[in-house]
Amino acid sequence: MSEYRDYNEGKKITFQSERCYIRPFVNADLDEFLVYRNDLEWMRFQGFKGLSREEYKEHLLKEPSLENGAQLAIISKSDQHLVGDVFIKKEEDTFWFGYTVSPAFKRQGYAYEVADSMIAWIKQQGDFQVKAGVSPENISSIRLLEKLGFSRQYEKEGDFIYSL
Repeated sequence: MSEYRDYNEGKKITFQSERCYIRPFVNADLDEFLVYRNDLEWMRFQGFKGLSREEYKEHLLKEPSLENGAQLAIISKSDQHLVGDVFIKKEEDTFWFGYTVSPAFKRQGYAYEVADSMIAWIKQQGDFQVKAGVSPENISSIRLLEKLGFSRQYEKEGDFIYSL
């Protein structure tokens, strides 16, 4: 992964976009993460939600691995607040990714900006397919994927699978 330095607990930044660093979670991120991830109405299209602080801590603070799937924090460069999170997983010739933005930062272009940055990074890694799964009811996410150049390929386990 691209390697930049972040001054928040010495964690390496995995990606960056114009306004954000995308890096492994640190303990200081957990309170802001809990606020939006446990807002069940906001997270209605997500599977990773409604857990305790300890459960999130166990999952988020371990060393990220692309092969096992990595949940990464999106951090605002301007004020170091948690904007949201991304998920990325490498499977053979495919990278899967997903994104979540806190409702405090919705409709400000962060999801597009960060997803576009992740796609650019994936393309630097070689000739990989890029895919994302999305609930058929999540119209905002479907529009975002289409804006990024994705097209719907098939349905799997109730989700539409989009590919770039």
